[in-house]
Amino acid sequence: MELIKKAQIMDSDKIRRSLTRIAHEIIEKNKGVENIALVGIRTRGVPLANRLKENIEKIEGKIVPTGILDITLYRDDLTTLGQQPVVNSTRVDFKVEDKKIVLVDDVLYTGRTARAALDALIDLGRPKAIQFAVLIDRGHKELPIRADYVGKNVPTSKKEIVAVRLIETDGADEVLIQEIK
Repeated sequence: MELIKKAQIMDSDKIRRSLTRIAHEIIEKNKGVENIALVGIRTRGVPLANRLKENIEKIEGKIVPTGILDITLYRDDLTTLGQQPVVNSTRVDFKVEDKKIVLVDDVLYTGRTARAALDALIDLGRPKAIQFAVLIDRGHKELPIRADYVGKNVPTSKKEIVAVRLIETDGADEVLIQEIK
């Protein structure tokens, strides 16, 4: 399977501006950051959550707890990932009870990753509320899940792939539309 770059839909400046806007939206919707925590879904949701944390702290001058969620064992396609799927650690060093948790991921596609993240998060405790932030919403939902905060809506074909590349994981900041050749 070969992937062909079709278009770059976001560069580093557009990603930065989107995350700044999302940080402002989180603050506005929650009337500040009291009892707010961010939880990044592995892999690319983690650096996005950390960037949102930095933006919120610059704007509000308050520290926002941030955690890492590994959803591998909660996926409904676990048996298709291989005989020994790689399980990474979840690190949420704060109590989720009575917190407004903002789950952060790179792309919302079918909603299945978000559903798995909800299950994993609920196993850690009962938050006051759960909100969802994504850099890209590409449509094609299979579950009744929507993002509260979206960097960019990108209508795509099911034959296309949205590739989010971040400095922390990939050495560059960009969002690409790719096609399978």
